[in-house]
Amino acid sequence: MQTRIYKILKHTKVEGPGIRYCIWFQGCSKHCKGCWAKNTWDYNGGKEYDAQDILVDILSTPNIEGITFLGGEPFEQPEVIKFLAENVQKKGLSVLCFTGNEMQSIKEKYSDILKNIDILIDGHFDEQKKDYSRPWVGSSNQKYYFLSQRYNPSILEEYKNKIEVNIQKNGMVFINGMGDFEKVSNSIDMFQTH
Repeated sequence: MQTRIYKILKHTKVEGPGIRYCIWFQGCSKHCKGCWAKNTWDYNGGKEYDAQDILVDILSTPNIEGITFLGGEPFEQPEVIKFLAENVQKKGLSVLCFTGNEMQSIKEKYSDILKNIDILIDGHFDEQKKDYSRPWVGSSNQKYYFLSQRYNPSILEEYKNKIEVNIQKNGMVFINGMGDFEKVSNSIDMFQTH
């Protein structure tokens, strides 16, 4: 099964509980105003992968608590997230999924996928409701759903929004996590010009 992926980050501490393997899906129809991940919108962008190869890579990655699906919009590739979520859960890894959709519409269309997700965070990024006070989200309309016994709402007290800066072998800088990316970007520009 083929899939289009914007980015895979094998170890991150800022995209959910513990150390996580994160997959940014390519393609999104939401186009939220103020979205920091505009590079994930184009359905022809990113790179094509075989979902089985991603699964093998996840299961061979040491010291991870689970995986996180981001985007783009993961539910625009439902067969892939279903396949990956089912198979990593069988191996004891947790699954966190972000979606710009509302929980009710996900329940109606994808209830079979939800049974293999531990935490779902729903709601599009709303620039008018920008709020970085809660972990992993950027606007106050976004909601957490704890869908298994693995985590409960008290975990939100253990984490704060943070960002990571990754410098890749080719010199490219990749920033992930949640925070005021505009302020961070302006700081990096200032640093580079001095």
